[in-house]
Amino acid sequence: MVSRSAVNQLIYDALLLLQHRGQDAAGIATQMDRKFFMYKAKGMVRDVFRTRNMRALPGNCGLGQVRYPTAGNAYSEEEAQPFYVNAPFGIVMVHNGNLTNARSLREELSSTDHRHTNTESDSEVLLNVLAHELQVTSNGRTPAVQDVFDAVRAAHRRLKGSYAVIAMIAGHGMLAFRDPHGIRPLCMGKSEDGTVMVASESVALEGVGVPFDRNVAPGEAVFVDLEGNVHTQQCAEHPVLNPCLFEYVYLARPDSELDGVSVYRARLKMGEALAKRVISMVPPSEIDAVIPIPESSRPSAMQLAHVLGLPYREGFVKNRYVGRTFIMPGQAVRKKSVRQKLNVVASEFKDRNVLLVDDSIVRGTTSKEIVQMARDAGAKKVYLASAAPPVRYPNVYGIDMPTQQELVAYNRTDEEVRALIGADALIYQDLGALKAAMHGLNPSIANMDASCFDGVYVTGDICDGDIARMQQERPKTGEEGDSTSRLTLPNAEIQG
Repeated sequence: MVSRSAVNQLIYDALLLLQHRGQDAAGIATQMDRKFFMYKAKGMVRDVFRTRNMRALPGNCGLGQVRYPTAGNAYSEEEAQPFYVNAPFGIVMVHNGNLTNARSLREELSSTDHRHTNTESDSEVLLNVLAHELQVTSNGRTPAVQDVFDAVRAAHRRLKGSYAVIAMIAGHGMLAFRDPHGIRPLCMGKSEDGTVMVASESVALEGVGVPFDRNVAPGEAVFVDLEGNVHTQQCAEHPVLNPCLFEYVYLARPDSELDGVSVYRARLKMGEALAKRVISMVPPSEIDAVIPIPESSRPSAMQLAHVLGLPYREGFVKNRYVGRTFIMPGQAVRKKSVRQKLNVVASEFKDRNVLLVDDSIVRGTTSKEIVQMARDAGAKKVYLASAAPPVRYPNVYGIDMPTQQELVAYNRTDEEVRALIGADALIYQDLGALKAAMHGLNPSIANMDASCFDGVYVTGDICDGDIARMQQERPKTGEEGDSTSRLTLPNAEIQG
């Protein structure tokens, strides 16, 4: 964010609006008089930053991030973002996504670029690649705007995977750029007072009073000088928009717009498409009520109920003050935590055939427990519908999925999954119908990254060996054997 006034409070407020994207750690860096000020720590935004921390973040330019680790060490405060390098010029950076060639890049940085990385984070690798290329393009002089864009162009040629990046170059301005496939989201806006802001989701801009202007295009770089002048340039040779489908299914807030598509409208369309699948498997006359599993599935469930002419009911009440299930150690505790997190409204289940709607089914352990909760509350039959297709493959672009063997749909038929979960019927979304619905909302989206559903990795550089290696490099846990992964959140960054 670049503004004419202090930005620390705006960045803090915007990070609160992005808290859903990461809860492991939070950090803010600001710049004043060519000096960076930074504070980061493990925990959620409201717990990390106190008044004394905010007072120590002066300046009219800054950036911030909320983290959920997808590579490296989940318990290392050293790997919380932002990251900083002192040469050239001084650069501080936040990154949302996951590099698929981080290992080879780290070796190149050491042997060829003579740069040292001190953590296991791929974000530190990305920062050093950018810093090296900027050192080359500036060639010892004060960097011109074109030098910055040429550095991004060179970085694009080296980086593989997904990355939405925001960086500050000390004394010069703010840089933001997006990978050539546009897998992770990035948007920008400008207010009447001249404040320029870039963030992962439009809700972060609008929530702090900066009108949403547009999405940063795949491969595009945006440079904002310290006077607030905006410079843009396409820096990729063959950019193509392949946004992550899971953003719309689960990750993004419903009040955000990503790449020209309202997340809320996308979830309504998912409900319409899912309704057609339900009709083909369960006669609507055998369903007494449609009940969402909070929170992301609500729009899909409402639209499904509307299309089928069935009552929509809230049968689960969510306790907002219980921690996320994916941070609980071990499967036994995870099962227990579902009942701590959700409680049933028994009257909506007793002697009824209910259709439960979830946004996705990943491990299946939570789904199995919820189906049993419905039966315990007196449901005669429990049907389960997923607004997403079966999750059968790992995600390598910044979403921390379980290993492939832990995915309930991996190597199982739909009927085998149904029996394991204990539902009377299991209805999955059709991937083709889902993609068609998204294309209808924005015809410029010709394709999407749906790799966790179809195993097609849009960057074209992923083989079975890469997947096996990346699964081994998933975030280390605090105790041997503890499982911290659920279908969960990628990093989110916000620049202010």
